Amino acid sequence: MRIEDYPPQEPFSAFALPYAENVLRLGEGVVPTAEVAYGDDPYQSIAIHAAPEPSGDVLAFVHGGGWTSGYKEHMNFMAPGLTAAGVTFCSVGYRLAPQHLFPAGRGDVADALARIHANIAEFGGDPGRLFAGGHSAGGHYTALLAVTSDWQAERGLPANAIRGCLPISGAFDFTSPRWSVEFRPPCLDENMLGYAESPMYVIAPSPPPFLVAWADGDLPFLIPQAKDFA
Repeated sequence: MRIEDYPPQEPFSAFALPYAENVLRLGEGVVPTAEVAYGDDPYQSIAIHAAPEPSGDVLAFVHGGGWTSGYKEHMNFMAPGLTAAGVTFCSVGYRLAPQHLFPAGRGDVADALARIHANIAEFGGDPGRLFAGGHSAGGHYTALLAVTSDWQAERGLPANAIRGCLPISGAFDFTSPRWSVEFRPPCLDENMLGYAESPMYVIAPSPPPFLVAWADGDLPFLIPQAKDFA
């Protein structure tokens, strides 16, 4: 889907704009094998990149953007290296805040994972080898789904549908005082306390393996969250 065909979203911050421009540049010419809708909103869609020699492994990856911006096309740059290694790569879009507050985005990513699980065999993927990851806000959503067990059954998924989780520069604790001072997550309603929305506080028994990643240049209040969550 072309970026200009999406409905308007919040503009990127000065901090995030160079990143958004760079990932689009890196992904130029990378065309998905298919685009699959899982809802009526244009943001509720998945770009599927099939591997030429699939191993069966599937990575569903969710873009960041502070919950208010970003496109699934931002993650296209990841596809060539992964598909060359046999991984079927799926870039997941979701509805954005402030028009769609929590739990809309969480539900969208859950619905997208269910759609991938049900249909990925058509593209060489094994639904039993589904891994989920995301950057920033996408890391938050995928981590939250990976540690909770209240969404799989209603979507016809096994409890262990996510076989492993890779949150990169994700958010794990919405109760930190730093949020209210520096940046309140815009996906939250003003009445939400942040505990139920924080992966840190809702870890069900037997979560899948995690690879929690952060960088030295991340927003400073994200780094201790990642370390505490790990």
